[in-house]
Amino acid sequence: MKHFAMILCLLSSTLLSAQTNAREVTFTTELKSYGGDGAYLALYLTNAEGQYQKTLWVAGQKSKYYKHLSGWARGSGLKTSEYDGLSGASVTSGKTLKVTLDLADTYIDSGFQLRVDSAVEDMRDNRNDVVVPFTSEGIDTPTSGRGYVKAFTYSF
Repeated sequence: MKHFAMILCLLSSTLLSAQTNAREVTFTTELKSYGGDGAYLALYLTNAEGQYQKTLWVAGQKSKYYKHLSGWARGSGLKTSEYDGLSGASVTSGKTLKVTLDLADTYIDSGFQLRVDSAVEDMRDNRNDVVVPFTSEGIDTPTSGRGYVKAFTYSF
């Protein structure tokens, strides 16, 4: 009976750790060349219905401009806790933002979507500049944006 209990405990812990596995994911956002200031970008996850789930990264350090990243701003409620430690400098015309994060495997191949909102001061704001399903099949597949994003890719 002791052996059965020990095996059951080991099996349970193995299954539990498999469910909470994370993997390193690199997101690459290349911007088009445009005439203007640096772009603010919000990279975030939504469920299959497009409802906000999690902030992955925000490019641009002045939070007063975050409201222009409208899809992300509405979903996150612009709560500091949603982006604290997940922000960096804005990205300038023609440059590339590369961010590597650890993400739970449960987000991959489960109906989640990756979204990028973009905005540039005194220029157009682009809600849903990029929307792609977060799948294993989409690895290294460039997606063109509808606004300032020239190409968006992710890799494991």
